[in-house]
Order: sequence, then structure tokens, then C-alpha cells
Amino acid sequence: MNRHQWICMILVLMGACVWMGPARADTTITPDADETSQILIHVDQGRHRIAPEIYGHFAEHLGRCVYEGFWVGPDSDIPNVRGIRTDVVEALRKMKVPVLRWPGGCFADEYHWKEGVGPPEKRGKMINTHWGRVIDNHAFGTHEFLDLCEMLGSEAYIAGNVGSGTVEEMQDWVEYMTSDKDSDMANWRRANGRDKPWKVRYFGVGNENWGCGGNMTPEYYADLYRRFQTYVRDYSGNRIVKVACGPNGGNDLGWTEVIMQKAGRFANAIGQHYYVRGSGGWGNGQKGSATEFDEKEWAVLMKNSLNMDEAIKKTLGVMDRFDPRHRVALYVDEWGTWWNEEPGTQGGFLYQQNTLRDAVSAAIFLNIFNQHAERVKMCNIAQINNVLQAMILTRGKDMIVTPTYHVFEMFNVHHGATLLPADVTCPAYNGAGQDLPMLVTSASRDAQGVIHVTVTNMNPNKDAKFVCALAGKMPSSVSGRVLTDKAMNAHNTFDAPNAVKPVPLKGLSIDGNSIQGTIPSKSVVVITVK
Repeated sequence: MNRHQWICMILVLMGACVWMGPARADTTITPDADETSQILIHVDQGRHRIAPEIYGHFAEHLGRCVYEGFWVGPDSDIPNVRGIRTDVVEALRKMKVPVLRWPGGCFADEYHWKEGVGPPEKRGKMINTHWGRVIDNHAFGTHEFLDLCEMLGSEAYIAGNVGSGTVEEMQDWVEYMTSDKDSDMANWRRANGRDKPWKVRYFGVGNENWGCGGNMTPEYYADLYRRFQTYVRDYSGNRIVKVACGPNGGNDLGWTEVIMQKAGRFANAIGQHYYVRGSGGWGNGQKGSATEFDEKEWAVLMKNSLNMDEAIKKTLGVMDRFDPRHRVALYVDEWGTWWNEEPGTQGGFLYQQNTLRDAVSAAIFLNIFNQHAERVKMCNIAQINNVLQAMILTRGKDMIVTPTYHVFEMFNVHHGATLLPADVTCPAYNGAGQDLPMLVTSASRDAQGVIHVTVTNMNPNKDAKFVCALAGKMPSSVSGRVLTDKAMNAHNTFDAPNAVKPVPLKGLSIDGNSIQGTIPSKSVVVITVK
């Protein structure tokens, strides 16, 4: 065992960690900013599977997420299959989308699904009261969404209407989608062009019912949830995972407590929402610019992103009191950065650019989700196209991918892999008046035995030299990819679509059972060890 490996082992024995828990990346911050970071991966101790659904996505009827983002119609001159644009589908298939949540969001609790099936010319029209008060003509409805899921190879996650809908409406929707019986709903589906039922894996009984989904008290929603979920039934071999509305952010523990106490035994999961920004407020036009910011704003976002870890721990702490056997999973089914709308874009459409800062924040979130793989089983970034922290931006026929898209593509090596415990000691980064760990890490072993280590360096000024020891494995080869740029606000545009993209990480070497190299400043890295 060489010197670096002894150092790693001593650090484990010291146990001076910031984040504690089983199968977690336990992190020690060192005061010396020039010290080499030490990472110890316990290759022989992995127990928990990283659910692919942790890398899930969200598509709401909001702005240009669905209309133009996915749906252009079968008569469009933009290449499409049955109205769904092919360039977006091809890009997302490369990134891998394990699950897609739809139709909202706030839109879900004013959406009446029966207006969105049948011949397009006979479908209803509605005012999208939450997002710009535009008219939604229901061209994209149940059939189109589930067709899209099949194109993407994604599980469907339907958000049902509790706020303004009825029990019968929700019951009919589930039967329409999933039953193969000779019933009115199944026959209506057949008449609308789909003979065989779909498999619908996930169903959310309401959305943000503490807010836009009805401004309910937790006691009232818990009673409604118990009633509505009764009629979300399994048909024809389909097995639905029922999701209850969970807390807003990380401190609404009272909501979580009531839901778990009164309705937890009727739920398979609860959904937590968690958005982050810099130092701005949540008021209209007060969240800060997506592209114009200084290092302080960079650092505040990093701190706020790291707070996701504590938010998960608090929520799980409440859940565990009522569910000690861990039967109910936690889904973070809306998360991401939220900035002011881009100047000159339509109000209420939540279109924002997507920079390297967003990508580093996303990597922090994903590493944290991986670390909680025992209990966190799904996460859905908001949103997939043209809205908030999007993977794809479109402009008519043109399409580009964002830095956050590249993070999801790089991290897809973790899908279904076994989480490996990791111990990290690294220098501090203090850009917002508080010491933060310079590096955030998670690691996994795939079915072929290949080790993947994803590392985020949130320091925008300093590279991080590192030594990574692999307890229980002697590496034969190592390679890496890195996403970074000289500028904190670097981003892709329609004129420069590849300004920010992954490139090979150079300078990695093997010494015994250790990997050595450098993680560039403000970067996201994936290291592959065979």
C-alpha cells in the first residue's frame, strides 16, 4: 500500500465527516487550499442500486416545452413522426430518458384529459391560466404523450387532477390507458386508434396541492388522497406506483408528517419539489439572470444546491418515523435552477438560457441523489425542453442541447448500477462566506464490473489534484471525460451550438490501486475504471 492509500485509510478511521450516512460520499473539508484531494471508493461494499428513474425528466404544458419542443404536428415541415419532432427524440434517446412526467406541474390540476383525446378537430380548447394564459388546443394529449414515451423508451409518469378534477375522471383515465377489457373506456381508446392498452408505471395523485394544486391544508389533501387513490386501480397486468404530493422545499416537515401519518400506508412514494437560485428572491423578475452573474452568485447557487442533501435527510427523517421499514420511496419529482425569463421572450413561458453554472449545479444534485439511492428512487428535473433548466432549446427548425443535457448524458453510466460508498477529503471553496467542499462525488459499479466516478469541482478558480484509491479493485485502465470552460457563464447558442461540450480528460494515471489526476475548475467529470 503506497502513501496515498495509507492517507485515505487514515481519513476513514478519523471519521471527521461533514455528510454522514450509509453508502454515502462522506466528505471532509481541509483548510489547505493546495492540498491534494483524497478519494477512497469502497468497491467491495456496494449494496444499493441506483434507480435509473433518478435521472428522470418533466414535461409540462408550459411555454414551448410541449408545443414546438416536442409537438409540431404531422403537417409541419420540421421532420416529425406522427407530429413529434425527430431531432429532439434522437437527442434525448442518446441522453437516455428513463421516465417522463406529464402534463404538469400546476397545469395538471386544471387539465381534463377527456378534452385531449379523439379527432384533433373535435378536441376542446382551454386557457392555460398558470402559464401565459395562452390557449391550449389539446393537440398533444394522452395518445401523443404515450406515443412519445414509446419513442423515447421511457416509463410514463402521469400527474392526475385532484385540484379541479373528480374521482370519476381520474378512475376513467386509468382505465382508458391500461385496461384491455370490453368496457366503455377501453373501447373509446380503441375507437381513438389504440387497440392494446399502454403500460403506465407511475401515477401522481395531484401536484403541489399545498399551492397551485388547490391551496389545501395537509389534513384536507391527505383525506382527498386517500379517496382518489382508491380508484387508481391496476388493470390487465399493469401495476401502478401511486405517488402522493409531498413537501415544498426542505423545511415543510409539517406537511410531510401529516401525509405520512394519515395517508402514508396508501402511497408507494411521496414527491418533494426543490428549486434553487442565487441570492435573488422568488418574486417576478427577482431571481437573477441566467447568464449575467458574478462569482458570489455562482457560489450562492452552489451552496443552495448542496442544501438538497440536508433537505432529503430532513424529509426522510420524518418519513422514517411512520415508515421504519422504508416501504414508501422519496421522489424529488421537480427540481432545478430557476432564473428570470430571458429578456425579449414571452412572459409566463419561463424560457431561460443554460450555462456551465447550471451544469455544475445539476451534477451536484445528481451526485447527492446517487448518494441517497437507498430511499430516493425517482427525480425529475424541470424541464426537458425550452423551460427552466432544459436539456433542449429549440427555435423553429433549429435545436441545440445545453450544458445540463451533457451532464445527464455523462451520468447515464450510473443508471441501474450499484452505488459504491466513498470517502472524500478535499480543500474548501469559500465564495459565499461559507466553507463548501470543493468536490462532490459519487461512484458506482455497473453490471460488467466497470467503475464510474462522477466528480464536480465547484471552485471556479482552482483545479483540484486528486488521488482516488479503489479498495477491493486493481485497475487495469482509466479514462475520463470533462465538461468545463474558461467562463462561468459559458453556454451554447444557435450560432455556437457546441461551445460547451464534453471532451476527454487528459492526465489520468494508475499507481497500484489508485488513480491520479486533476479535476479542472468549474467542471463536471466522469472517470471510467476497468
